[in-house]
Amino acid sequence: MAAENTKRRIDPKLLSHGGMDLTFLTLVLMLLTIGLIMMFSASYTYCYYNNNGDSLYYFKRQFFFAVVGLAAMFGASKFHYRAYRFMARPLMYASLVLLVVVLVVPPPAGYEGFHRWLYIPGVVTFQPSEIAKLAIVIFLAKDIGDHYSEINSDKKMTLGNRTLYARTFYLLRYIIILGLFSVLVLLENHVSGTILIFMLGIMMLWLAGFDSKWFIVAGVAVVAVAILVILKPSILPAHAQPRITAWLNKDYDPQGVRWQTNNALYAIGSGGWFGVGLGNSKQKQLYVSEPMNDFIFSIVCEELGIIGAAIIILLFVLLVWRGFYIASKTDDKFASLLVLGLSFQIGLQAALNIAVVTDVLPNTGISLPFFSYGGTSLMMLLGEMGLILGVSRYARVKKNLF
Repeated sequence: MAAENTKRRIDPKLLSHGGMDLTFLTLVLMLLTIGLIMMFSASYTYCYYNNNGDSLYYFKRQFFFAVVGLAAMFGASKFHYRAYRFMARPLMYASLVLLVVVLVVPPPAGYEGFHRWLYIPGVVTFQPSEIAKLAIVIFLAKDIGDHYSEINSDKKMTLGNRTLYARTFYLLRYIIILGLFSVLVLLENHVSGTILIFMLGIMMLWLAGFDSKWFIVAGVAVVAVAILVILKPSILPAHAQPRITAWLNKDYDPQGVRWQTNNALYAIGSGGWFGVGLGNSKQKQLYVSEPMNDFIFSIVCEELGIIGAAIIILLFVLLVWRGFYIASKTDDKFASLLVLGLSFQIGLQAALNIAVVTDVLPNTGISLPFFSYGGTSLMMLLGEMGLILGVSRYARVKKNLF
């Protein structure tokens, strides 16, 4: 009887009910499985020469992170999405603290000037910027959801001796918060993380319904900054300056800054339509530097060809589309914004990674979701997929497969 009473007290508030969206789940598992296979294929030669002959070193670690991430995904999907509203502010504050702490912790040997990682010796190494991406999405989803009617009305409010539209107040508030996150990540010398967080925040503000003129102004400002960076790369951090030069001048430093990009393009070109076959890449033989990381898509193209790469891109598109569909069938504004933000993050990150690997954009070090090696990134990503699956339990969608 006591156990039954305990369950009765916990169930309604903490645990979700109903079936999750099997289509979204299947797409996640397909990308994760293909990603693990390709990560092993891309890494085993590098591991053999750099880890005392242990060709499975990175795969074993990534597989472990995947198992933990899957447990986090299914665990997160079992909690009612309203439970995550209460963690919005604490997570944001904790994330800001971690972003400050990482700036004062000495970086590891060989990474002087790059304050991206925090270490718990013998336990875990993680990037606070990965937590920051989730924190900014959850906070904005909650706060915009709470004030959505005010943002989209002519309501006025008084601040001291000044009267202004409520939507103006909230816009300024969100810009300050987003700017704070972006500046802290930029101080880590983490340009790609800054870009992702900034664009995620802008997407969330657009979904909030703010006047489109502000986004036109922001777009013009971004274009102006991009032109300035191209004309004067010296305004960027020292490590990023030659990357702009190398992107503009394809003959620049082929044995140095252009090495990874050039070999990635050779890999993509070598794959043809159908690829050279799984495991048969030549460019992963110590030509593409650390092929299991940001440039893993080039090995995908070489081994699986244009057709295989196109199928993987299609899976990403379907995953993002399904996330948007779940959001559109959700009545709760917070839940809808949360799913839209997390789905957009996957699509944005995948698109930027592929653009970098194909030399459409300068090399900014953006990982490919589900594919690139990285424990923090994979576990956080799968946990975020769990949040979407949790929301899908209450969405008006058919839960059967496809």
